[in-house]
Amino acid sequence: MARADDTGRQRAGRGGPDGPPAPEPADLQAFAVQLRRMNGEINRMVHGFAHHNGLHVTDVQALAAILDADEPMTPGRLREHLGLTSGAVTACVDRLERAGHVTRVRESSDRRVVHLYYAADARPAARTYFRPLAQAAGAALDRFDDAELAVALRFLTALNEELALREAFGRP
Repeated sequence: MARADDTGRQRAGRGGPDGPPAPEPADLQAFAVQLRRMNGEINRMVHGFAHHNGLHVTDVQALAAILDADEPMTPGRLREHLGLTSGAVTACVDRLERAGHVTRVRESSDRRVVHLYYAADARPAARTYFRPLAQAAGAALDRFDDAELAVALRFLTALNEELALREAFGRP
């Protein structure tokens, strides 16, 4: 059985004799509450790391974007990712470079292209500061078997994909 969600797309049905009952609106609410709580805790840690290192919160967001990028990050891609002006990205990268968190490397085949890399020397400070987050994540992971974790990872991946689609089309 399939149902149309509020975007008009069909969702796989979850009700009936062959599957668990269809989710109630409260289930979505429960997910929203837990995602907000997790986001709040992570934001609290990000603000603390920024303050502890004399950075702006946007600088920490830039560090995460550089660290998580599938390919070398450029200032232009960082500007698009963060939604900043080119001047604001330049100031951000300047702060990160002065603080020893990133390095700028010019592309050998095209010297106009600059790649941004997370500095290896900066990793220990981040690992130390965010160790409680890693420990909490590890403790939570230990509560689930591999199959459950695979489903959770699929959900988080799908949620990030949906959010990226909305961003790509300029929708909130």
